[in-house]
Amino acid sequence: MGRRSGVLEFAVLGLLHDAPMHGYELRKRLNVLLGTLRAFSYGTLYPCLKSLVAQGFLVEDNPDDEYVPATALNGKRSKIVYRLSPEGKERFEELLADSGPDAWEDEHFGVHFAFFGQTDRAVRMRVLEGRRSRLEERLERMRNSLARARERFDDYTVELQRHGLESVEREVRWLNELIETERANRSGRTGPLTGGSSTAGSDKTSDGRGQEAGSPDPPGPPYDRPGRSDQER
Repeated sequence: MGRRSGVLEFAVLGLLHDAPMHGYELRKRLNVLLGTLRAFSYGTLYPCLKSLVAQGFLVEDNPDDEYVPATALNGKRSKIVYRLSPEGKERFEELLADSGPDAWEDEHFGVHFAFFGQTDRAVRMRVLEGRRSRLEERLERMRNSLARARERFDDYTVELQRHGLESVEREVRWLNELIETERANRSGRTGPLTGGSSTAGSDKTSDGRGQEAGSPDPPGPPYDRPGRSDQER
């Protein structure tokens, strides 16, 4: 199964783990979960649903007492409700426990993070630390590329590369805070880290400027950091 279909399978099973849904509602929830830039069409969603049904992970229910088959004349379409089978629940738990390299990649990390509330703490830590390690490797390559770009390309191309570099740097700082929060909770300490913490404040951007206290969260998937109050958001 490809990466995109694997992400969709995980997201579908996770959403249906909360409650059964019909396809239209499921698609809306998927677009909220995964973001509009990765919106899924019915042409992508329904083959995935049919595959999960065929594998025994989902069960189709028709809640209508009087079902009228869809025809070209009446334009009606049955509202099939999808729910997890016991095998589907086991499959979701298996995906939740996965903390291997796939969980660190751009395509998978957001979905894993979306279900962190149901994920074991040790798995959360492995995924967060793996993601940070992957991004630190990416940063090294990007810094080398930026150094070469200053000699070969115009100012706008260099600025675009610097923008990408700083975006990754901000995500690394965000991951550092999440990891420190997880460690603090594990040790019984209270008080989650905030954007003005010493961890974030000590980092430098690619052009040597310090990250000021109280700076905004890094761009990317719109996830709230654990423990933030409504006022902070």
